[in-house]
Amino acid sequence: MNIVEWLKVVLLGIVEGITEWLPISSTGHMILVDEFVHLNVSEEFMNMFLVVIQLGAILAVVVLYFTKLWPFHYNPKKSSILERYVDMEKMVLWFKILVACVPAIVVGLPLNDFFEEKFYNYVVVALMLIIYGVLFIVIENYNRKRTPEITCLEDITFRTAFGIGLFQVLSLIPGTSRSGSTIIGGILLGTSRTIAAEFTFFLAIPVMFGASLLKLVKFGFHFTGTEAAILLVGMTVAFAVSIIAIKFLMGYIKKHDFKAFGWYRIVLGILVLGYFFGKGIL
Repeated sequence: MNIVEWLKVVLLGIVEGITEWLPISSTGHMILVDEFVHLNVSEEFMNMFLVVIQLGAILAVVVLYFTKLWPFHYNPKKSSILERYVDMEKMVLWFKILVACVPAIVVGLPLNDFFEEKFYNYVVVALMLIIYGVLFIVIENYNRKRTPEITCLEDITFRTAFGIGLFQVLSLIPGTSRSGSTIIGGILLGTSRTIAAEFTFFLAIPVMFGASLLKLVKFGFHFTGTEAAILLVGMTVAFAVSIIAIKFLMGYIKKHDFKAFGWYRIVLGILVLGYFFGKGIL
């Protein structure tokens, strides 16, 4: 592979790292980038790469939030043997995360191939960018005078977690944004923006790991040396950029709402539709 192809891999890693955590649709952006900057690999490998590259982004969450997520420790002050070795609050958080994964598993697994076949194209991506961009603005206007009921992770109930999981199902359609749908869901269900974003990050770990594993199994693990290198470079870049993107988002939403992302989605969606209309494809 020449240097141009490697630059394309780096670009895809950058796009994944930025868009996975910002509510602007990583899958949608990856599909759009692939339309303009096509990587010279087989279609089967590319379909797998666009999903498995997310493992780099997952690792960024694990690194940044390790102390909030790791439930195992040793605390000799606890009388109970279980509590001596397990932080029960963090373990309960993991149970809530798993509960939130149930809707995506029930709906996503049997319908995954159908959604890929019917909806993975630039028209659907552009329309979803616009529709959910409008929703972000409308919901933020509605949410402006409301006081969040849930301001820490421990306050998220199993019912709320399941409700956020239901919103995550919407992201099966590319262009919707997994983080966008779950953040909208969290806000509507009474969480603060910060808690909605953090729970979205944590929810991504089992969901994206599971989706990546399924893609790897379907592809068959029979990589060439070049394909393995492409995957490794893409995930490494996605990891590094995700660290920056997550820190940016958490700092941003402490002072601002999500309207800017809504307007970005609308403008991008219109530009994409205009581009393909101008080419006579629409």
